[in-house]
Amino acid sequence: MTTYEIGTFSQKTGLSESTLRYYEKEQLIQPQRHANGHRYYTDKDADWLKFLDHLKGTGMSIKDLKIYINWRAQGDQTIPQRLALLKQTKAEFLKNLEDIQHHLQILNDKINWYEAKQAGIISDQEQFAQYLQKLGHQE
Repeated sequence: MTTYEIGTFSQKTGLSESTLRYYEKEQLIQPQRHANGHRYYTDKDADWLKFLDHLKGTGMSIKDLKIYINWRAQGDQTIPQRLALLKQTKAEFLKNLEDIQHHLQILNDKINWYEAKQAGIISDQEQFAQYLQKLGHQE
């Protein structure tokens, strides 16, 4: 089994040493310790961090991550709670994704509007709101 000191593990995972220490303090990860007290990590820890990163990427809060980890440590009897938490996270993520897609659409519309104005396709008098209405979009 390959082990990594915190500096090497930081480079391997792309997380700063202070982030790794914070995750440990928050009990998101539990590195092992050498006899001298120094932390060490394994590839299994790296895999766990990848999964946590995916959950964080969905917007799951540190609080909910801690709840999930606690339930996970309790075993299979908590699968229904974990499943409900993951489904709730998914629903919130999808709502945020919908909002982000709408923002991107407005951004693209604004870019297209400016490009059309520069090209003389849209008159100087036409406002962006009018342009959106022609497209059937709302700001």
